[in-house]
Amino acid sequence: MLEIRPVCEHCGKKLSADSTEVMICSYECTFCKDCVDDVLYNVCPNCGGGLEKRPVRPLEKLLLHPPVKLKIHNPVKTVQFEPMLNKYKNISPEKR
Repeated sequence: MLEIRPVCEHCGKKLSADSTEVMICSYECTFCKDCVDDVLYNVCPNCGGGLEKRPVRPLEKLLLHPPVKLKIHNPVKTVQFEPMLNKYKNISPEKR
């Protein structure tokens, strides 16, 4: 079950459970769409995978299984991320 993390790992922006602007990788690393488009270029800085829109959990299920309270805010260190970004940004996620 998705954790539905509450903040963008890079910029720290609050991300509500019903937001349609949240992107996650297969490990649930969580970022806002702006960071994915403008900083990460659809490359997860933690695993190198692609980022997809996080689905919205229906309200009745959200009450039974609420979002986690864990706030992971770990801004991407550009110099360290650059080699991974250069390696993957021009390769579609399914071919990485």
